[in-house]
Amino acid sequence: FGWSGETASGFAARCVNDLAAFAPNVATTCYGMNDGGYQPWKDSIGQGYEANMRNVLKQLSAAGVKHIVVGSPGAVDSKFFGKRASFGEKDSAAGYNDTLAHLRDIAMKLAAESKQTFANVHSAMFDAMPKAKAALGDDYPVCGGDGFHPGPNGQLLMAYAFLKALGVDGDIGTITVDAKGMTTATDGHKVLSSGAGKAEIESTRWPFCFDTDPKNANSTRSILPFAPFNQDLNRFTLKVKNLGAAKAKVTWGNATQEFSKEQLEAGVNLAAEFSATPFDAQFGQLVGVLGQKQNFETMMIKNLVTNFRQFANDAKVDPELAKAFDTVRTKLQARQQALDAEARQQLIPVKHTLTVTPL
Repeated sequence: FGWSGETASGFAARCVNDLAAFAPNVATTCYGMNDGGYQPWKDSIGQGYEANMRNVLKQLSAAGVKHIVVGSPGAVDSKFFGKRASFGEKDSAAGYNDTLAHLRDIAMKLAAESKQTFANVHSAMFDAMPKAKAALGDDYPVCGGDGFHPGPNGQLLMAYAFLKALGVDGDIGTITVDAKGMTTATDGHKVLSSGAGKAEIESTRWPFCFDTDPKNANSTRSILPFAPFNQDLNRFTLKVKNLGAAKAKVTWGNATQEFSKEQLEAGVNLAAEFSATPFDAQFGQLVGVLGQKQNFETMMIKNLVTNFRQFANDAKVDPELAKAFDTVRTKLQARQQALDAEARQQLIPVKHTLTVTPL
């Protein structure tokens, strides 16, 4: 439902019409970037945003949405937002991030008042930005090359905020390898075979996988050192007992890393330590199919369904027209559901091997 240039008032105007085909019970919102008007904070900005967001939340609840994650706006990039006339001689990025922080606080207040959850997208992006730029240079855009449309790195920070708000605990599972015995695994993972220091596993719970480039803003991996994504949301733990050596080589799929005995006894996060994983191919397949589904949904809503509003009065007095709209909605919904089912079919068990070699 993302819409270029949209504000909370824009979504409020199309909320009921555009949501009807989906009948959702969970919704996330992320308004405020455009609501702030790209200008210094003033009370009227907050008053308009609060009124429009209250309207959105009211409509979502009336439409049957039980769980709403009220997201704050994101942040703007300290370099690439550039200089804006509305801020005069002052730092434009710092000034607009102050405006966005005010809107964040309003979103947090509305979430609490409506007994819903809050996603602090602004702080997730704003806090990671100076850390990333200090390490990778000021030309590394955290909030997008244009200053406010983030690339994959910033999108991962946004996902972090929403997944935390949705209550994702991040415990993908734990594999315990006995260097002198059998391997065990927690729920979501089945040990197919094992021996001393080696196991074949089948997993229905996947870790999140990342792009490979550690420095490019178009890679999700590049932002990981500056945000607790893996620590909080992506823990796939390997523990090794009875090692009998000071360190060991761990081979997971086709990749190998070395760890100390102490690290392995405490547990290492495979998802964080390995840049290539046995899940990468299937994860990429899922992302591709989800992209196809989302592209269809965007066309479905922006090109067709939202425009039905223009004929609402005509449909009230013309049963044939109303029926035609219903037919189109039904056909579109059937196609969307088929694409959704295709995406879910990508969530297949993944087989992988772990080998621990004492050094």
